[in-house]
Amino acid sequence: MKFIRRLLVAFMLIYLLPALASAGWWYMKERPQSWRDADWSSAGLLPKAAESPEAAVYILSATTGGMKGAVASHAWIVTKEEGALAYARYEKVGWGKPIRKNAYQADGRWYSNEPRIVAMIKGEQAQRLIPKVEQAIADYPYSSPGTYRLWPGPNSNTFVAHVLRSVPELDAVLPPNAVGRDYLPEGKLFQIDADGRDLHATLYGLAGISAGWRSGLELHFMGLVAGFDIARPGIKIPALGRFGI
Repeated sequence: MKFIRRLLVAFMLIYLLPALASAGWWYMKERPQSWRDADWSSAGLLPKAAESPEAAVYILSATTGGMKGAVASHAWIVTKEEGALAYARYEKVGWGKPIRKNAYQADGRWYSNEPRIVAMIKGEQAQRLIPKVEQAIADYPYSSPGTYRLWPGPNSNTFVAHVLRSVPELDAVLPPNAVGRDYLPEGKLFQIDADGRDLHATLYGLAGISAGWRSGLELHFMGLVAGFDIARPGIKIPALGRFGI
């Protein structure tokens, strides 16, 4: 019984309190009441494609809308071939055709929330990786209508996490509030990244663990992530995000 009590206390301190604190702050924050009221315009985060001739790959993430924004974010992928005059934006959404291309501006706000760059690769390396990224997008198993589930997945973050695991040269992990990123496609319980540097074990996105060079050590519970990074020292706090270098 003492062990169970300690486990419950640890759960409350690590997962529940940060989530409740984030929910309270988010509830008091002014935000759009619906998608119609939200600002979806460019945040001016990326250089204009026509003025930046080199190839580029970006992973972007922004806090999502509604009360779920208290604990969750939305991620997408942006690519640009060398010499291209426009970016290509890929993401998964919960309405219409699941995998969208260029439905929004490359660095557009999401429900009025400004995006941030999770990963950025430019030049020759980006040009080499773009075909791999496009292949991973094409191979994503949940690309047909009706294959989106808000929680625990597969959702927008499940899609981007799949690409990151398939193309480890992108060298990135989605932020801790990217709910759904630990849901492994096709009901897998265990997966190792293509380069063998990170491993992931999960019970259908409800509970699990990730460990490795990129992930550090993460414990997942009900879509919330707690852990710490080794390669880039930092801590990951459920709902609140990553703090560190």
